Amino acid sequence: MDLRVVYMTAGGLEEARLIARELVESRLAACVNIIDGMNSFYWWEGKIQDDRETVLIAKTRAALVPSLIEKVRSLHSYTVPCIVTLPILEGHAPFLKWVFEETREP
Repeated sequence: MDLRVVYMTAGGLEEARLIARELVESRLAACVNIIDGMNSFYWWEGKIQDDRETVLIAKTRAALVPSLIEKVRSLHSYTVPCIVTLPILEGHAPFLKWVFEETREP
């Protein structure tokens, strides 16, 4: 099983909930966690920004990452959304099996 954690940010809770539901309903992610109220500092258009954002953390198969990114980009309000993946190297075997079984090509 080649699995990934996908870290993303959204402009707010409603957008994050929409993205999470679409990813899970389409089986591109087995689970998406939402953490609201994060504060982000970043450069954008030559100025430092200080904004509130919402974090999404999805668990999926590596093979589904391109489709997941495409789906998120189609739903996201940002021009350049944060979507990054990290390999899952180890974990609780029954959970990892569940992630694999609950994800598939739409």
